[in-house]
Amino acid sequence: MQTIDDTLSLMRRQAELESAMRHAGGIRVTEELELHTIRRQLQGLPESVDVIVQAARALRKPITALNGTEVEAWARHEKVA
Repeated sequence: MQTIDDTLSLMRRQAELESAMRHAGGIRVTEELELHTIRRQLQGLPESVDVIVQAARALRKPITALNGTEVEAWARHEKVA
């Protein structure tokens, strides 16, 4: 569960930084460096990222609206089904 929660936090922060980049003024260099660091961290968690993305699609929710409990419940349900 901790890995899912940590991955969700990273994915939320990534979405936040990417959204900031699209707005006028963009983001600062430090935030861009943070974004690259987050992307590298997420590359090291491919299973967690896949489960979260699949759960978001199945539950029809944006990743930023998911919580670890929902992802875990969905994953358990998928293993049973």
